[in-house]
Amino acid sequence: MSIQSNLNTIKATLPEHVTLVAVSKTKPVSDLMQAYEAGQRIFGENKIQEMTEKWEQMPKDIQWHMIGHVQSNKVKFMAPYVTLIHGVDSLKLLQEINKQALKNNRTIDCLLQIYIAEEESKFGLDENELNELLTSAEFKELKNIRILGLMGMATFTEDQNQIKKEFTHLKSIFDSIQKSQDIKDFTIISMGMSGDYQLAIECGSTMVRIGSSIFGGR
Repeated sequence: MSIQSNLNTIKATLPEHVTLVAVSKTKPVSDLMQAYEAGQRIFGENKIQEMTEKWEQMPKDIQWHMIGHVQSNKVKFMAPYVTLIHGVDSLKLLQEINKQALKNNRTIDCLLQIYIAEEESKFGLDENELNELLTSAEFKELKNIRILGLMGMATFTEDQNQIKKEFTHLKSIFDSIQKSQDIKDFTIISMGMSGDYQLAIECGSTMVRIGSSIFGGR
């Protein structure tokens, strides 16, 4: 199967309100260009250096999403161009993104990463930390970021019931934030990957991150 036909197959299964992020980490620019020529314009990378190299080489109408864990000291490299940062999990990181956005005279869109899995290896805020962050005076001072929603990663397991429980949990946190906080443009729930994106959409996802089903295995 070609990258183009993989993409078309997946797009045919996505409802209109769901955005597809093609996860292109570790893949060569030639693969990304095949997806680009098939109409894909949103790519997700998990290493800032690799993403920046691709950004420099590829057409400028691409939206680059940072989907990996972000180190504060690397934010400056993507601040000129990144479209959306998925994995924001601390006030300190938000402050750095805000600082670098200001330097580049732009507002950077972010998703707050929520810890929903039963694995120690995943990053993210819990519900209390999320509410503390959103109501803090420090957060309200940040004028060069926009929080567009939440992101979460389910436990890596075959147990569909557990995954569903975790996705449903993220959706309920999203709903409560929408009701309790006055955040304009708070519309995105980024959850679901190649193995579980259809379940994620059933549970309310509006953005899915799909890599191996488009580009093949790593």
